Amino acid sequence: MSENKIATRDGFGEAIVELGKANPNICVVDIDIGKSCKTGAFRKELPAQYLNVGIAEQNGAGVAAGLATCGKIPFVVTYAAFGSMRICEMIRQQICYPHLNVKIACSHGGVTPANDGASHQCIEDMGILRTIPNMTVVMPADYHAAKALVKAAAAYDGPVYLRFTRDAVPVVYDENAVFEIGKANLLRQGQDVAILANGDTVCIALAAAEALSAKGVSARVLDMHTVKPLDVDAVKACIRDTGRLITVEDHNILNGLGSAVADVVAESGKGVLRRVGVQDQFGQSAPYARLLEMNGITAENITALALELLK
Repeated sequence: MSENKIATRDGFGEAIVELGKANPNICVVDIDIGKSCKTGAFRKELPAQYLNVGIAEQNGAGVAAGLATCGKIPFVVTYAAFGSMRICEMIRQQICYPHLNVKIACSHGGVTPANDGASHQCIEDMGILRTIPNMTVVMPADYHAAKALVKAAAAYDGPVYLRFTRDAVPVVYDENAVFEIGKANLLRQGQDVAILANGDTVCIALAAAEALSAKGVSARVLDMHTVKPLDVDAVKACIRDTGRLITVEDHNILNGLGSAVADVVAESGKGVLRRVGVQDQFGQSAPYARLLEMNGITAENITALALELLK
């Protein structure tokens, strides 16, 4: 894991330009916050493939659906709070129900908006959207993962929700890392406990695994970048090999990654699970690291939970 830190929204901004240059059917439907969501370069370099609908999220979803029926591959770009909840009905009725090839690309996922406060800290989005049929839900772990998964989403047939961070997060992967939607990435092998994380918490999971290693505990770490469809086989392998699982996410512990993994654990009838994430509470204006700490999303807490499971 590198010391460098880059926001995953920056990876999106670069990837969408590369995609647009390679494929004229790629287009951006911007909800008037391109500066924050990193679509400025796309607007300047590919103006014929760019449309700003203003502060009108619901209209943006409808426009994108129309473009998809004409063979375009539109990316609706906004904040996670708006791109999940404000346009939820439009996503369901106009995009997912007819299975249109629309991508919803959202910055400011989780508590990374930090000082912007609870109104902009979207902790519910992945849980809401994973319940909608035909929707795929993805959160990259770092800059390189974001670039790769944006490109994978563009090639994926059907609706995809992509969630990015506002704040910079550590670089976990190198530029040659391979990603497949629906397939977890094994970052560290281990037999005592499995830590399953996604997005900005993957680096925290890796730090916990290092701390556990110093205590003689072998911790497996998986990047569950795709919340839906979940890599069920990877989860079952963790149950079979370790019997002890911890999920880590920058999202409400209800209905997100932890709940998705809990479904598999419950249906298997084996294994024990602990969920680390936002503790079903709204955020507040505070530094990003402090917000994580307030919810127990720390390497220290994960380490303590793992040791408790091993007793």
